[in-house]
Amino acid sequence: MERFNHFWLFDKQDPLMLNQLDFWLFFLLVMALFSFLHKNKLVRSIFLTAISLFFYYKTSGLSVIILGTSLLFNFFTGRQIAKSTSAIGSKTFLVIGIALNLLILGYFKYAYFFTESFNEMFHTNYEVFNIMAQFKSGFSTAGNSIVEKIVVPFGVSFFTFSSISYIVDVYRKEVQPFKNFFDYSFFVSFFPHIAMGPIARAKDFIPQINAPYSLDKEGFSWAIAQIVKGLVKKLILADFVMVHFVDLVVDHPENYPGFVSIVAMWGYSLQIYGDFSGYIDIARGVSKLMGFNLSKNFNSPYKSTSVADFWRRWHISLGSWFRDYLYIPLGGNKTGGVGSFVGITIIFIFLIFITQWYELIFVYVGLMAIYGIIVLLIPKLKIYIYRDLNLLITMVVGGLWHNPHQNFVIWGALNGIGLVLYNHWRKVSPYEKSNWLVVHFWKIFITFNFITFTRLWFRLKGEEKPIEMLNHITQKFNFSWEAFSQMCTIFMPALIIMVIGYIIHWLPEKTKNYTLSTFTKIPAPLQVIVVSLIIFLTYQLMSEGTKPIYFSY
Repeated sequence: MERFNHFWLFDKQDPLMLNQLDFWLFFLLVMALFSFLHKNKLVRSIFLTAISLFFYYKTSGLSVIILGTSLLFNFFTGRQIAKSTSAIGSKTFLVIGIALNLLILGYFKYAYFFTESFNEMFHTNYEVFNIMAQFKSGFSTAGNSIVEKIVVPFGVSFFTFSSISYIVDVYRKEVQPFKNFFDYSFFVSFFPHIAMGPIARAKDFIPQINAPYSLDKEGFSWAIAQIVKGLVKKLILADFVMVHFVDLVVDHPENYPGFVSIVAMWGYSLQIYGDFSGYIDIARGVSKLMGFNLSKNFNSPYKSTSVADFWRRWHISLGSWFRDYLYIPLGGNKTGGVGSFVGITIIFIFLIFITQWYELIFVYVGLMAIYGIIVLLIPKLKIYIYRDLNLLITMVVGGLWHNPHQNFVIWGALNGIGLVLYNHWRKVSPYEKSNWLVVHFWKIFITFNFITFTRLWFRLKGEEKPIEMLNHITQKFNFSWEAFSQMCTIFMPALIIMVIGYIIHWLPEKTKNYTLSTFTKIPAPLQVIVVSLIIFLTYQLMSEGTKPIYFSY
């Protein structure tokens, strides 16, 4: 009874996640009710909205008020954009809509980041105005506030980006505005994807809302396979490797030779992939059982042969969002203008602002000088300059989107530089179109290790930690067969899982599709046996107290 009562309350120490037993009990109840309500589309949307808001409450508490406010605001903004009879009117509503969405995202996710950076740079002592604290204390200065710090709403980046893409698409007349509020609220808040994506796009989701429920045996089997695959990725490839290897080495690299830190970072690349893609697989499977298809968000990213190829395969929905709503509006790879130069100037000012690396001024001046000379001497190359600037802007913004910390901005900048260098290198590389197997593997090896190297800034929290890790690796590499043997002995279970994980990841796509197709065709009793056995073994290896890496994004 105590467990039942606890289920209806929010516990910030134990938020409801897709890999927990409580979630599956919750989902069974949802499906039981859904089976009676799905025939009426309006009732279905109302029901799934209510369920999604409850799920959001279980993950983020009273932040559900923020989500609800966002839903109401963006629904009516979309309708006003469509109703406006003049271009100025519709653009005005669009600007207001984007500005307020970014204000919500900026306040809850970046308020402390910008305030602390400003205080460090100008030696001031400003404090963030905590609206939620003032609201709870009745705007009174007496006594202590119930809420001492602004809490980042669960998945705020995902539902904000979905909202922005919706009102922009309405403005572009690519979609018609929702006529029913509950259809819109269901689209944005749908509980499988609001947590960690994929970022929903109205043009893909609206047709599904209007379609009747449909799920055949093959679709049901596919959904179960996705859920099981996601659980294995999350609980074994991510959590087990993290707890029993990655965290032990990366958090205390001084206890191990430098080459062990490299292997641990390879483990982290597997961990972050297993964590994020595993959650997405579960979300896609759960959605399919309710008759809805979420977009594929990962396409074997560690098979990538270049940085550009990697970002086409990793977090596909976010990459396409940045492409359609930031990179292309800036000019993409075809054109540009003052906005590109203003954007890169802001980026450099921002980097100097948060890092206080004043030497970046000389880097900025040198970069602008080089680009200026190129434009004067070879005007035809101007298009490539705009492309470079637009790429750098997009990737730095992408880094900031992930986390309000200077390490993530540097991570985004490094990936932007990698994209710029690759785009120039591929023009002169004699191996760009090579079919040699050795060349193909070499490209994958270089790309994988570059991505893993930049993740030092993604994984390590301290501002100096990435450089300290690099120094440790180079200065105390200390490889020997004896040390290698000791590493294998100490971390054997995690290393075995890593090897198996990467082998499976690098299997040909035909092999994976054949395995999935075979599972969907075998008799249902045999499917039950296979699934039960995999889940039993998976939960035997489950590590306690772990949360998704992208939990607060």
